[in-house]
Amino acid sequence: MSKSNAKIFQEGMKDAIPIGLGYFAVAFSLGIAARNAGMNAVQGFLLSFLNNASAGEYAGITVIAANASYIEIAVVTLIANARYLLMSCAMGQRLKPGLSFGHRLLMGYDITDELFGIAIARPGYLEPFYTYGAMLTAIPCWATGTACGIIAGNIMPARVVSALSVSLFGMFLAIIIPPAKKDKVVAALIILAFAASYASSCLPLISSISEGTRTIILTVILSAGAAYFFPIHTEGGPEHDA
Repeated sequence: MSKSNAKIFQEGMKDAIPIGLGYFAVAFSLGIAARNAGMNAVQGFLLSFLNNASAGEYAGITVIAANASYIEIAVVTLIANARYLLMSCAMGQRLKPGLSFGHRLLMGYDITDELFGIAIARPGYLEPFYTYGAMLTAIPCWATGTACGIIAGNIMPARVVSALSVSLFGMFLAIIIPPAKKDKVVAALIILAFAASYASSCLPLISSISEGTRTIILTVILSAGAAYFFPIHTEGGPEHDA
């Protein structure tokens, strides 16, 4: 590794420190959910090391706890993480022409909202070693946080574990409430999603379908309907009322 690449690598590690600390806290709550699904610390560590995505992991843990099939788990995780495909395309436009496939593959291994944000904010071409430095900080924090959450869940009293289990839902509320306050369409879709999820668990025919399959069906229907009826137009184009 050349000196310049080493410096860029260190910049990536430094910039990702706040992200890593945040990841540890969120992953700790995720570890509680993984523990409730029957996972041990090693399994939780590997889960987060190989899939650095809060929503995708939680969706996967949920269907694992419901004894879903491997196909259902894969599809649910793919849908929950689909936005990273768009981020990958955006990052691909900022890569230096002729960058090797190996670098592209490694950079695409850990594209998260936060790591994408700090990388895309840098001027000029995206440097692979900056991404590698950020990943070296973020991934261990995420994986270790999940393992620590599972270990803590096995040690702490049941009441404390139950209380900590709610913290992950608090994180998701913190994610959906701000955009819902800004956009009436988003708010309506969130309410519709809650209502549809509850109804699907109560209706005679639909409730007999596995939880993983119901999640897949509702996600595809609601997201496709929102994209069709309320498309997000580019700047300068027509916009929906919000």
